[in-house]
Amino acid sequence: MKILRVFNNNVVLAKDGAREVIVTGRGLGFQAKPGQRVDDAKIVRVFVPADGRDPDHIAELLSEIPPEIIRLVTDAMTATGLAEQAESQPTLVMALADHITGAVQRAQRHVNIAYPLQAEVQSLYASEYAQASRLVNELNRHLNGVLPGSEAVALALHLVNAGFANGDLSDTYKMTGVIQQMLTIIEQTYGVSLDQHSVNVGRFITHLRYLFVRIHQGKQLDKEPEPIIASIRQSYPKAMQCAQTIGTVASLRLGSNLTEDEVAYLALHVARVVADARKHE
Repeated sequence: MKILRVFNNNVVLAKDGAREVIVTGRGLGFQAKPGQRVDDAKIVRVFVPADGRDPDHIAELLSEIPPEIIRLVTDAMTATGLAEQAESQPTLVMALADHITGAVQRAQRHVNIAYPLQAEVQSLYASEYAQASRLVNELNRHLNGVLPGSEAVALALHLVNAGFANGDLSDTYKMTGVIQQMLTIIEQTYGVSLDQHSVNVGRFITHLRYLFVRIHQGKQLDKEPEPIIASIRQSYPKAMQCAQTIGTVASLRLGSNLTEDEVAYLALHVARVVADARKHE
């Protein structure tokens, strides 16, 4: 690899064959100049920009993160079953490393942060929260236990956020609030209490998360045969009404009207979670 640009002592932009990559490592850019070869012995991590992301912008962000934290996060992800994500999602590694850098600095200053979404994250994203908790424990093995357990909330949101193309955590915060609002609408419409840890509610939440991704990517479901949609309408009229209310919330909160197909599949999930709730009551 040959150096194209030096951002600081630890981050350089390099040419690897036909592609541009960001390379991090302690002292990698010290007194280095464009055209020189990258010192392989100093490399901590190579980031390959994806989804059309600007490599210069990513490198600027990485220049603020100590290489040791990048290595620590990558190793911790590998040790906790996230090796594939560590390899294929450089922006996730970067986001986690950036957060951990700030978290360690706050811990050293004895500054505690209360995450208001803890209950929602534990309930709506149980899998990611469990993974994030393991990640915090693994990181603490090498950080002398400085990270509070509450950091699992923030790391879980980053894991959830990895499903969005633009990497903006504000989308995930919004999604969390909207999902909670949609579940409340179902409870109020039917007078039931939904167990957010049940299998059917879990499936519904997963469906909503993929719905958010489809909305974000402009790829809503819109090609189902009309007899299928008509059958759902006829079989679950109240669930369709509830789904339409949920669709209105999506339109207001997300700025995108749901297609008839999306509303119909929401109705199927509504009918399922309500039937499950009534059975347990």
